[in-house]
Amino acid sequence: MALRDWFLTAPERANPVSELPIWTSGNLAEPLIHGAAYFDRLVDEVDALEAGDHLFFTDWRGDPDQRLRPDGPTVAQLFARAAQRGVVVKGLIWRSHLDALTYSEAENRTLSAAVSAAGGEVLLDQRVRRGGSHHQKLVVLRHPGAPERDVAFAGGIDLCHSRRDDVVHHGDPQAVRMSARYGDRPPWHDVQLAVRGPVVGALDRVFRERWTDPMPLDSENPMAYLRDRLRGADLRPDPLPGQPADPPSRGPHHIQLLRTYPAVRPRYSFAPDGERTVARGYTKAVRRARRLIYLEDQYLWSREVAELFARALRDNPDLHLVAVVPRFPDVDGRLALPPNTVGREQALSLCERVAPDRVHVFDVENHAGVPVYVHAKVCVVDDVWASVGSDNFNRRSWTHDSELSCAVLDETRDERAPTDPAGQGDGARVFARELRLRLLREHLDRDPDGGGDADLLDPADAVAAITAAAEALQRWYDGGRVGRRPPGRLRPHRPERLRWYTRAWALPAYRLVYDPDGRPLRARRAGTW
Repeated sequence: MALRDWFLTAPERANPVSELPIWTSGNLAEPLIHGAAYFDRLVDEVDALEAGDHLFFTDWRGDPDQRLRPDGPTVAQLFARAAQRGVVVKGLIWRSHLDALTYSEAENRTLSAAVSAAGGEVLLDQRVRRGGSHHQKLVVLRHPGAPERDVAFAGGIDLCHSRRDDVVHHGDPQAVRMSARYGDRPPWHDVQLAVRGPVVGALDRVFRERWTDPMPLDSENPMAYLRDRLRGADLRPDPLPGQPADPPSRGPHHIQLLRTYPAVRPRYSFAPDGERTVARGYTKAVRRARRLIYLEDQYLWSREVAELFARALRDNPDLHLVAVVPRFPDVDGRLALPPNTVGREQALSLCERVAPDRVHVFDVENHAGVPVYVHAKVCVVDDVWASVGSDNFNRRSWTHDSELSCAVLDETRDERAPTDPAGQGDGARVFARELRLRLLREHLDRDPDGGGDADLLDPADAVAAITAAAEALQRWYDGGRVGRRPPGRLRPHRPERLRWYTRAWALPAYRLVYDPDGRPLRARRAGTW
């Protein structure tokens, strides 16, 4: 397997000023499925930090009172205790829009104040494109005296309410307000990666680039800047300690960091024209797909993204697309719901017109029949290339907000047949295949230890097994739920079809507000990322 066949090369990355390595080798990546697993591991790792160690984090939302275990600590308590022990605690949280718009300005500000009062420094960062957000979810823990203990966490899980759910999917007792169709405690499906090895140094650099960027923190909103000055907010990041050397090798995984930064004025010092390696990295991997693209995504909308999948399906007659998405948008309302619906309807229709028998879209529920909100951002191509990140499959995530994803290629071949499902000589790889199987075992109620999943190995067999289970569950519902509920949690996704007059106003609102384009004008005109 040639890494450059799957990973972006330096010219393909198209950000010559970036100091990130093109990719790193010798890493160990571990998927942490569900917020409860991630939060539990995070508490252990942060509690082990000592004076002089580093704790750096970025997030879209941080709720200071979010309990990381049933009996605590909260996010604020965990990070504040670390700062009080002499750990260097630095954080960047999106400043956010107003709480009146169901965002998290107050929560993010309160977390900043709590950790800063304990001796850390958490800044509210609004260095974004107008209407955009910082969406990266990253925690980097460094031990300058013991680099072999370094670890970082990156993926889709925020340090906030609703995320602490588990495999049973009864939801987090501390829940965010969502569509009433998810209930008072919305079940939540999500994935984060724990990574060790040289990639931790690269993720450290991702944080440092943003921290040291000279652009003012409130550059996007002068009124916000004035309010922050009146409140006495910290608007000047203090210097960071020197960056430790990269940790030693820990495993067989090559990891490429993929990012999105929009084109903004003033320019980011580390991405003067923005960076769209998320879009470029996915494009390269999807074009190499031959048998199966498996993805889980919160949105899966945008015509531009759908055209990438449609082209791959058209060019490869044996290729299947399996997507797991939320049953409903996270919002209700006559004004908010249609723009959230029309983008997915448009994207899925485009793919289904090209390959109606090879596009398989499902949503998830728990065993009580309550829909599970899919917040994961996972993609596996031909059991070779896999990614876990903060970015969704839409134009906003690929061009407009800040995003961060880890693409993983494993040195270790998976010896279970078929050993080379795509037939290109790359060979199935343990990390990618096992990530896909772990997710499917949960969705299909299979043995979590891997017993009895031989029918999920071959792509065609897997598609048949997934489809059969989802259709059996749907027939049980259609028949009045008579008899024992069939195993599995997937049902065929049936998106709402909007009337033409609703589409007439929802489509422009979707493209301008919900899924905007953050590319430079020349890239938009050329139709490139």
